[in-house]
Amino acid sequence: MSSALLEVENLNTNYGKISILRDVSLTVGAGEVVALLGLNGAGKTTTLRSILGLTPPRSGSIRFEGQEVAGRAPYQIARLGVGYVPEGRRMFKDLTTIENLQLAENGRAGEWTIARVLEHLPKLAELRNRKAGRLSGGEQEMLAIGRALVSNPRLLLVDEPSQGLGPLIVEEVYKILGELKAHGVAILLVEQNALLALKIADRAYVLDCCKLVYSGSAADLRADRERVRTLMGLTEVTV
Repeated sequence: MSSALLEVENLNTNYGKISILRDVSLTVGAGEVVALLGLNGAGKTTTLRSILGLTPPRSGSIRFEGQEVAGRAPYQIARLGVGYVPEGRRMFKDLTTIENLQLAENGRAGEWTIARVLEHLPKLAELRNRKAGRLSGGEQEMLAIGRALVSNPRLLLVDEPSQGLGPLIVEEVYKILGELKAHGVAILLVEQNALLALKIADRAYVLDCCKLVYSGSAADLRADRERVRTLMGLTEVTV
C-alpha cells in the first residue's frame, strides 16, 4: 500500500465543455509541502477544488489516506482531514474573528482547538472581537489559515496565500506555513510567486495548458533560473 497521504491519478475536470485538467496525477506525503505552480489559467485552483469536491472531476481517482474520495461531498472530504485556505480568503465579514473560527469547527478531534490556534497565531487573539471585514488582507489570510486549522486537518490545501499582500506580511504568512510544516501538517500549496513556494516546498509540480509538465524536487526547480522566470512572468529573476 502506498505511503502517500494524498494520491491523485489521471484527474480530468471540465467547466462545461471546456477541459481544464487533463490526466493530472500528483501525490502529497504525510508532513510534506508540495508546490503546485503554473501561470494564471493553468488549472491550479481547479486542481484544489477538484480534490475537495467543490468542482467534481469528470474522471480520475482521488485517494486520501487510501480512501477514494472522488465524488464525495466537500463536507465529507473535509471531515476526513482535508482543510482548505481558499484564494481571496472568503470569510464571513460581518462576523468576528472568533465567530469565524467557531463556525469552522467540524467536530473532528485533534490538537488544533480554537485556544491552540489563538496561541499559535497571537495576532488573531488580539483581534478576536473584530469583524472579519475590518481586518487587513494579512490578518484575513491568518484567519483563513486559523479557520482551516480548527478542523484539525492532516492536509491543508492552500491557494495563493500571498495574493494582494505586501512583502512583510507575505513573509509573516510564509513563516506560519513553515511552522505548520514543522508541526507535521502536510500542505499542497498553489502560489503564483514560484520563488516563495519553492523555498518552503519539498517537491513541486508545474501545470501548463491543463497538463503537468514538471514533477520533481523543489530545490532542482528553483535552481532552473529560466523555468522560474517563465513561471513568474519575469524578464529576469535572482534565484
